[in-house]
Amino acid sequence: MRLNSHNGRGSMSTNFYLDNEDLRFHVERAYDWSELVALYECDFSDPDGFKTVEEAVEFYRDVLEIVGKFVAIEVAPVARKVDEQHPMLVDGEVVVPDEVTKIFDGFREMGLYSLNLPRSLGGLNAPFTTYFIISELIARADPALVGHYGFHVGIARSLLTYSLKEGSIEHEGRSLLKTRFDKIIAEIANGEQFGCMVMTEPGAGSDLGAIRTRGVLGEDGIWRLTGQKIFITSGHGQHQLVLARTEDSDNGLKNLSLFLVPRKIQRNGKTIDNVKIDRLEKKLGIHASVTASLSYENSEGELLGKRGQGLELMLMLMNNARLSVGFECIGLIEGAYRLAREFAAERVTMGQRIDQHEMIADYLEKMEVELQGLRAMGFRATYLVDLCYQLEIKLQLAPPTDSDELRALRRRIKKIKWQARELTPLLKFQASEKAIELSGLALQIHGGAGYTTDYLIEKYVRDAYVTTIYEGTSEIQSLMALKDHLQRALKNLPKFLRVSAQSRIRSLSARDPLQRKLAGLQSKSYGAMQHILARIAKDKWSYVTDRKLTEWPGAFFTDWDAGRDFGFGLLHAKRMTRILSEVAIAKVLVKQAEKFPERRELAEEFLDRAAPVVNWMYDEIHHTGANLLEKLTAQRGEKSPSRARTD
Repeated sequence: MRLNSHNGRGSMSTNFYLDNEDLRFHVERAYDWSELVALYECDFSDPDGFKTVEEAVEFYRDVLEIVGKFVAIEVAPVARKVDEQHPMLVDGEVVVPDEVTKIFDGFREMGLYSLNLPRSLGGLNAPFTTYFIISELIARADPALVGHYGFHVGIARSLLTYSLKEGSIEHEGRSLLKTRFDKIIAEIANGEQFGCMVMTEPGAGSDLGAIRTRGVLGEDGIWRLTGQKIFITSGHGQHQLVLARTEDSDNGLKNLSLFLVPRKIQRNGKTIDNVKIDRLEKKLGIHASVTASLSYENSEGELLGKRGQGLELMLMLMNNARLSVGFECIGLIEGAYRLAREFAAERVTMGQRIDQHEMIADYLEKMEVELQGLRAMGFRATYLVDLCYQLEIKLQLAPPTDSDELRALRRRIKKIKWQARELTPLLKFQASEKAIELSGLALQIHGGAGYTTDYLIEKYVRDAYVTTIYEGTSEIQSLMALKDHLQRALKNLPKFLRVSAQSRIRSLSARDPLQRKLAGLQSKSYGAMQHILARIAKDKWSYVTDRKLTEWPGAFFTDWDAGRDFGFGLLHAKRMTRILSEVAIAKVLVKQAEKFPERRELAEEFLDRAAPVVNWMYDEIHHTGANLLEKLTAQRGEKSPSRARTD
């Protein structure tokens, strides 16, 4: 069988939303829009807004249906073409293929850039969740286009958030009326301009503390930036959020500040380059996405927030970007899965279609189950982030007058914020790792045909690899997840041990088999974390006992070195995060199964597939790493901690 060599697809869908039963289940049945809509609509007090939850959700569905049709008909058929026609740098300006321009003009005409902005700022006031869903729809058609779409919506939303945070927004109750960035937000909402997020430098990727770009405040009151940035997605954007060093203290990341830097400025009646585009990167995948190197030479910028607050402010944008990458990966996997399913349904070997061969059928089922599990976790994560954002607006702009209600609101925000912080790195980690694994499985189903450019699956494989790298590598996500869970366990160790014991009991005694299986996974998770904690304490103690007896308390409780004392945890961070991700997805699916009986089969299949993976990671944490850690310790010239037993 030879598919159309132009786009590498078999039967083409005419709507990527309507043909996706699992996506529609979440939007139309499982997702709890009620509180979120009420918050966005200020309890339906806006005369120009929706009057009921049902009316609002119907509008969201209409938007998703329109976008689903557009990406199926206008984006997917040209995915191969825009992959082959790379953006070019001509006389210092970026030139993108006409097809890409047409696609983003289409997004503008549909109003997607203003979809998630308040009505008072020219937007449609839709929850940010709709942005993530649209990211999935776009990524299914072409993952390379998601980032640029995000740097319209994401930059405008971030500027709104910064104005809220600094208290420069005008409002009436919870209704936002005006920000100091209105002109820029309007330009983005109208599709006239877009922005970008600028952090990475030569020698300073994940290590933001190594950033060398400097921001200096001149005597004229203008900040000027000097330095070089690399690997900047949509680096040709006019409105650039740039992380730069402004202080020289020993506070590391506290030396960084955030600036809004225009790429072009008006000076003496002329438009000049405030930021220079040095080159465009030639990449393995996402060819339609512009990835630029930028030079700042006394480039004028505006300080956002306070000096030294840069990382805190940038993280607001990064966390949303990480969720966006998660949904990008879900869309990519959806596209790869459908290509593999269509190919397997038509390819005949040994007298039968290959989707009837046991191994291929297993591959396809694995892809479907893990895809739906990721989507379930994604919807849970974006719900928490969206809800927390709106509750914080309520707390800031229209807090309850009753003191008990105020305390309850603060407690609730704190709880939701932790839950969102827990799921965000897990979604980004698991979805990006699975994008590589499952797109590779889809290529394997294609066999030799998949390794040719006659079939589009090879593009999905190439595009997948960047998702584990940008917006925080998988390694960074795993370190974040491990750190948070270690801190939570150490903060209340008796509770951690009690919950761990309870999970073991439930794994044997729960009446519902789903609950028993879930508790079994949770028990392994707690056991793996407990082993890491014990090993860290053992290694730390071996270091402490070399000191004078009078120095032991201070050395054990305060004198901690990340590289020396947490080496075992750092070594196994990805394995631990894989376990945490499997458990997080399982929890969401089991909860869905309790409410929607038709989801029980999916939950059972996921749990059955997750158990051996969790057991494998658990065993590796318990039985590997001692030799490597001793070698690294010797190479660093440090004292070797007493070797922990691994049997």
